[in-house]
Amino acid sequence: MPAKTVQIPTPDGQADAFAAFPDDGERHPGVLMYMDAFGVRPVLEYMARELAGHGYYVLVPNVYYRQGPAPVTELPEHIGEEVRPAIIGEVMPLIKAHTTERVVSDAGAFLDFLTAQPEVAAGPVGVTGYCMGAVLAMRTATAHPDRVGAVAGFHPGPLVTDAPDSPHRLIGRLTAHVHIGLAENDMTPEALSELNQALEAAGVGYTTEIYPGTVHGFTMADTDAFDASALKRHWDRLLPLLDRALADT
Repeated sequence: MPAKTVQIPTPDGQADAFAAFPDDGERHPGVLMYMDAFGVRPVLEYMARELAGHGYYVLVPNVYYRQGPAPVTELPEHIGEEVRPAIIGEVMPLIKAHTTERVVSDAGAFLDFLTAQPEVAAGPVGVTGYCMGAVLAMRTATAHPDRVGAVAGFHPGPLVTDAPDSPHRLIGRLTAHVHIGLAENDMTPEALSELNQALEAAGVGYTTEIYPGTVHGFTMADTDAFDASALKRHWDRLLPLLDRALADT
């Protein structure tokens, strides 16, 4: 599967990104894939190639680009529980620096770049994300409802908070089809109920699902949280979602 590193112009500079796409000379629907907190790395590149193999142009931006190109922090091949706290300590300032204003600004730049690629078909795109990337995916879909046809998030960061700009408060803007795949402890029953109510009120097609026996981070094969059966379930949910929403692209 062809892949390359690209540079995305943004209002704050150049964001490096990984892109994977079919090598058939055709145009394919675009998918913006947001990284988890640990950043763009081989496991995400592998997942982007996997998705591209199903007929999509997949763009994985380094959202920490303001602090440097990926990898912004040094990561081991496997992120085990013995090193996880130290790595979280390193990335937490990067996460906090990525304000909602920056998320929305970057989202427009990422979508502009993605839809301008000659390998990308006209029409709406899909947006998916992992951990904090699920929050970024939802913010992208609510900020650009006319451009996003499908949004998915897996083991998401906080989608329901008390903040005035909590992602769930903006769901009324959505027009995209939605799937949220949760680890068992990702959301309280009350928060999940609030999220479902917001999605129901928006009138969009959606599913939210707790993946049984999982912990936060279950899709990431380079962590102790990885669950192979949950990763398969993730593909079983994501691929039909994209197909339904982007089939005419």
